[in-house]
Order: sequence, then C-alpha cells, then structure tokens
Amino acid sequence: MSTTAKEKILHAASILFYNKGIEATGINSITNKANVAKMSLYNNFSTKNDLIASYITIRHQEWLDLYAIQENRAKTSLDKILAIFDAYQDHAEFNYENGFRGCGLLNAAAEFSANSPHRVAVKKHKEEVESIIKRHLSHLTQDQNKINELALMVSFLLEGSISRAGLEGSSHKVTAAKVLTKKILEKEIINEK
Repeated sequence: MSTTAKEKILHAASILFYNKGIEATGINSITNKANVAKMSLYNNFSTKNDLIASYITIRHQEWLDLYAIQENRAKTSLDKILAIFDAYQDHAEFNYENGFRGCGLLNAAAEFSANSPHRVAVKKHKEEVESIIKRHLSHLTQDQNKINELALMVSFLLEGSISRAGLEGSSHKVTAAKVLTKKILEKEIINEK
C-alpha cells in the first residue's frame, strides 16, 4: 500500500516535532524529511498551525489506541486503571530516533501560550485520561468525592511519572507509579469493602 503525501508529511512532522520541538522545526525540515515538495505540504495543510493540530490529534489517538489494547487485556476495574500506566509505558518504550523525551503532548503544550488552541487540545487529552480513570473508579466505589479525589491523585502520579521518565530516558518511574497507585487504590477502596 502506497503512502500519501499527507501521511508522509504527518509522519515526518511527528518525528521532528517530538525530537526537536515544534517551534524549532521549520517547514523545509518537514518537507525534506518527508521527501515531498513544499507545495505538497500546503496542498494538505493550509498553515503550520493546521499541521500542529493534526499532530496533537494523532498523538492523542495513538495513546488511546495503546490504551485500548491494554484495557482489553485487563480483567478488573483496578486492572483497567493500572493499564493506563501500561499505555504510558508503551509510549515511553517506543523506539524514538533521539530517545524518549517525555510526553509528546506535554512537550508540545509547553511551547504555546496558556489559552492557545494547541494547548487547550492537550488539556482536553489529559482530561479524557482523567475521565477514563473516573469511569473505572466508579465501578469500585459510589462515593463521587472519593472518585474525584482518587482520579486526580492517579492522574498526578501518572503525569509525574511520565515527566520523570522523560528526564531519565527510562520508563522505570512509570512502573513505580503504577505500583504505588495499586497500593493506594487497594487501601482506599478495595480493602474498605
């Protein structure tokens, strides 16, 4: 199956945005890496901002797809929460050209102003992850305050662990956060029943 110019551009942009940063990556670098004419880029994306928006959408879907695989393997609601860490670990252990640099979406968000559309899109992704946690917690407890509190705590452990994993170039902190999360949730919810 042949790859379209749009797919080549998105693939090249994804690699360069992750490795070098969005602002530091110029259109010429993208078209050179994609091996397409500059006009091909503008035929598929009217601006660099459109390309960035597509990159953020792709990174988000990529994570959702990784999570779906892990979630399907999980048997219990607790396992489905812990599977979120496994999906983050899958991302961390991907064979990046220049090594793992942390969450690609958080890296992207750091390059934009607080209320920019790109940063808002990343925020929505993180909110969706927290929403997934809440959904699974609701099968473990009916206490909405506890669900909200624990979902926030799990999301903090998750994001902190992926940030540390990016700094260290290793997914060990994600594994450690998963173990901590399991202990906390067992103590807070499962052992209460």
